[in-house]
Amino acid sequence: MFLQALAAKAETIDAALDRYLRQASENPPVIHEAMRYSVFAGGKRLRPALTLAAAQAVGAPERLVLPAACAIELIHTYSLIHDDLPAMDNDDLRRGKPTNHRVFGEAVALLAGSALFALAFEVLAGCRRDGGLAAERILAVVEEVAAACGTAGLIGGQALDVVSVSRTVSEAELEAVHRAKTGALFRAAVRAGAVLGGASPVQLERLTVFAEHFGLAFQITDDILDVTGYAEQTGKAVGSDARNRKHTYVSVCGLEAARRRGAESSAAALAALEEFGPEADFLRQAAEFIVSREF
Repeated sequence: MFLQALAAKAETIDAALDRYLRQASENPPVIHEAMRYSVFAGGKRLRPALTLAAAQAVGAPERLVLPAACAIELIHTYSLIHDDLPAMDNDDLRRGKPTNHRVFGEAVALLAGSALFALAFEVLAGCRRDGGLAAERILAVVEEVAAACGTAGLIGGQALDVVSVSRTVSEAELEAVHRAKTGALFRAAVRAGAVLGGASPVQLERLTVFAEHFGLAFQITDDILDVTGYAEQTGKAVGSDARNRKHTYVSVCGLEAARRRGAESSAAALAALEEFGPEADFLRQAAEFIVSREF
């Protein structure tokens, strides 16, 4: 049921992404081809779907926040391209296909990722034109998303991940890395939908709590799948964390403790939605699904 609902949202998001991205034939073609290659490489569109769902949870139509949802996905794709580079994780497989730098080379992959990042903010700024939203709300979301990408979020988490390889880390330190590297964009995705959708302060607070626990549950499950999954299921090379000496919940806490921690985070995400009605059911299903997923 959840996967069907996610697929329906993904179809809407993909159609919009196709409109925002330049065609591969446009000059310079190699960059546009590389951008499209990674954006349309088979992602499930979970993050932008959460943006749409957060807007629904506060009574707003999806179409108002669709540009913001697309911006979130463009940022996520940029982060994957750069994360896979030899200087980072040096991965050969992403979403079941060769990584961007394996197809286009490192230089083009760097440029394609950077171009997606720039396009994301161009699209986000266009929410006023495309969605008819108030400039004040859009500005608040631009600030939120930018912070989620910077040294207090995605990039900061990646930096902590890189420098921690050569030393032992505690569970608290690992959680700080995960909340920044992975959780910050989930948080921004949900809050963007809520803010643009006109959430009340109480609604925004509860959705923020949901997003923070959801993001942690997602990353813990990712850590588990890197040990127990199969490349056919996950779409990426299994065991890469161990090969790259990355710290994970499995390596730090053990497999069973990681599973318990993931279940606790999922339950906390669900609890944050107690005051919402059926309009938040997609978010509830997502929290339940995230710890049982196989991809």
